[in-house]
Amino acid sequence: MRAALEPIRIEPINGSRDLRRFIRVPWSIYVDDPAWVPHLLLERQEQFSRRHPYFAHARCCFWLAYRGRKPVGRISAQIDALHEARYRDATGFFGLLEAEDEAETFHALLSTAEAWLRDQGMLRIRGPFNLSINQECGLLVEGYDTPPMVMMGHARPYYAGRLAAEGYHGVKDLLAYHIATHFTPPELMRIILSRAVGAVRIRPMRWSCLSEELKILREIYEDAWSANWGFIPFTEEEFRHLGHSLRLLVEDEYVQIAEVDGVPVAMIVAFPNVNEAISDLNGRLCPFGWLKLLWRLKVKHPKTARVALMGVRKRFQGTALGTALAFMLIDAVRGHGLRRGVQAVELSWVLEDNRPMRNMLAMIGGVPYKRYRIYEKALR
Repeated sequence: MRAALEPIRIEPINGSRDLRRFIRVPWSIYVDDPAWVPHLLLERQEQFSRRHPYFAHARCCFWLAYRGRKPVGRISAQIDALHEARYRDATGFFGLLEAEDEAETFHALLSTAEAWLRDQGMLRIRGPFNLSINQECGLLVEGYDTPPMVMMGHARPYYAGRLAAEGYHGVKDLLAYHIATHFTPPELMRIILSRAVGAVRIRPMRWSCLSEELKILREIYEDAWSANWGFIPFTEEEFRHLGHSLRLLVEDEYVQIAEVDGVPVAMIVAFPNVNEAISDLNGRLCPFGWLKLLWRLKVKHPKTARVALMGVRKRFQGTALGTALAFMLIDAVRGHGLRRGVQAVELSWVLEDNRPMRNMLAMIGGVPYKRYRIYEKALR
């Protein structure tokens, strides 16, 4: 017969000790999950620091669930002023959800986040977002048996059922595609590329002109993605923060810009899969983690990579030239990856209803191998 559990207690985090406990919750949830990759503790502390530019336009609250003195779950709730200004739909968000497999724990965490958002005047809760749609988002609902790529989430299979039991329903599915780098370009791709030769120039990002290049990337991204579901623009400071973070990890050829008649019109940003390099560090870089990480990234180099951003300006979308631009950018990153020994790339995330992108990825052998789901619930 199962022993009685101690009652759940929910407490807001208060101070650095609570934050460390909050960050550490996943270690107990995934202790026996071989696919889980621990985040770097230093990176998590930076992500949740109030100095992070996200907090300039969002207000948040974080809670821990305790049984006795042991943390057994966590959650965040957040209200993003940029989302509210764009959509005016009184939608708040939850994220960073991790919990033991107990209905009581999920209920206590989710109801706490819901109550806080309701008190702030929100009519709807949506998530998970860790912490925004421009960061980790969606709950993994398919593909538990493989490790997550860099800046992608992981979850236990029971999470989806626990959310459904609390009245949440899925509103949007996001797909991660697996693409082997050693593919033969299909005939249609070769025809499209041959017709674009001369009109298009593909070049790597110039890190020596970082401010100007970041402005180009941000402008293309905002134009290309502005009509996508849930789109929220990066602030200038957020994009600068992202750029400086990438500079430590990403080689020039992993960021490519396409120009037509000298004007930048499309871009792609890929990362070496840092998760491959940190999977055995248990979140720590000291005393020798730094050396291992640098050697694995710069010398050994990961065998996988992730395309995290790709965009073609609206005026080229749906045209043959637009398709050529996308193919050429992917091929440029693929070529660099092959030279560095990369065997497979994940392209994520892709909206399930983005048929043009999904059709293009299918042409080059892309297979959707992970599915993430955004959930929603009315608060009134």
